[in-house]
Amino acid sequence: MPVENATHTENLLQTLRDALDGGTMRHVRGMLNSMHPAEVASLLESLPPARRAVVWELIGPDDEGEVLLNVNDEVRSGLIDNMEVEELVAAADGLEVDDLADLIISLPEAVTQRVLQAMEEADRQRLQTVLAFDEDSAGGLMNTDTITVRPDVTVEVVLRYLRMHGEVPDGTDTLFVVDRFGRLIGSAYLSRLLTADPESTIAALMLTDVPDIPADMPATEVAKLFENHDLYSAAVVDEGRQLLGRITVDDVVDVIRDEAEHTVMSMAGLDEEFDMFSPVFTSARRRAIWLAVNLATAFVAARVVGVFEATIEQVVALAVLMPVVASMGGIAGSQTLTIIIRGVALGQVGGSNARWLMNRELAVAAINGVVWAVVIALIVVLWFQSWMLGAVIGAAIVINLLAAALAGVVIPLSMKRLGIDPALAGSVVLTTVTDVVGFTAFLGLGALLLV
Repeated sequence: MPVENATHTENLLQTLRDALDGGTMRHVRGMLNSMHPAEVASLLESLPPARRAVVWELIGPDDEGEVLLNVNDEVRSGLIDNMEVEELVAAADGLEVDDLADLIISLPEAVTQRVLQAMEEADRQRLQTVLAFDEDSAGGLMNTDTITVRPDVTVEVVLRYLRMHGEVPDGTDTLFVVDRFGRLIGSAYLSRLLTADPESTIAALMLTDVPDIPADMPATEVAKLFENHDLYSAAVVDEGRQLLGRITVDDVVDVIRDEAEHTVMSMAGLDEEFDMFSPVFTSARRRAIWLAVNLATAFVAARVVGVFEATIEQVVALAVLMPVVASMGGIAGSQTLTIIIRGVALGQVGGSNARWLMNRELAVAAINGVVWAVVIALIVVLWFQSWMLGAVIGAAIVINLLAAALAGVVIPLSMKRLGIDPALAGSVVLTTVTDVVGFTAFLGLGALLLV
């Protein structure tokens, strides 16, 4: 599916480029009007700024709000900066409350006030309820548009009410059962109501074992809850179990996507909201920060090598073989680091099983270390005709792989405890550890046994 989606987007981009190059704006406008706002957002993110501005002018006013919701923060900021106040107010009009809450934090203050003034009092209160919570929490994700019923009413009464109501909120698959104080009691699936005896009460049909979600639960934990319980929607409640709203699976999919992008981009020290077509100097400044960090750690490794300068001058083969030791440690450490970071992100790794995982990774490193130490030592013996040099590099490989495994477990767990994102800085620290340990072991043994 991802390959198909990538091919589809690439084909759309090519068609769009051809139309823009040919000056056939009517064809481009027709293409955009036939696409889903999320597809339009993806296309905008795939265009350089000049063409992005041209395409944005061709998007219909009714779709601008939805498109702004789906582009990343940096692209959204650029588009908003070039929009008039009236245009922004119109774009915000008609959005669902939970979607508007995501957009309104990006709008200028003057526009925000205009949007709030144009809203009905009930919608304004619902919006303020959502905005009261952190955007990365269940309360920030929820939609306050819910349908509630009492447990003592019959199915016939509920269905008659729904028909009189005329419509239900998008994505509604569940009615929430509350007591007379608005406290959540259970959930009643619409699919069960449609086939139930009309005289049955909601109390007889409702489920009480469907998990509800505390409003302050982190968004990533919400996603895990949906995954573990195969939920399509879930109620959001406060500490007193007062029903506040609901979260639907489409909101959770966005969380999962954002988390995946965050992990991938953090590995390179970048933000998931990064615009690949941002100005050259902006991109250079962001990347320079982590290049500077890497440079500092590289000098630490270089200093270790400098300590053994005299040894390297006497045994030149050591300089030739140093990258092998560092590279093997780096790869082995990255494998462990990736596994642990994934486990931490999924909530599968913690204090209760960290020691067991560390012992396991050390055992794996010991086996791989011995196997590859023998292979590399034999190659070195054949290359340099020195059994002692082969033994030195073999021992250094084993030591570095064990150190890499230990670092791959300890670094992300320690960073998590300190409140640092291990995906953001883990690889930099790991590289320093494997380089320093690898060079120290290899050159230190070389100095003791070869000089």
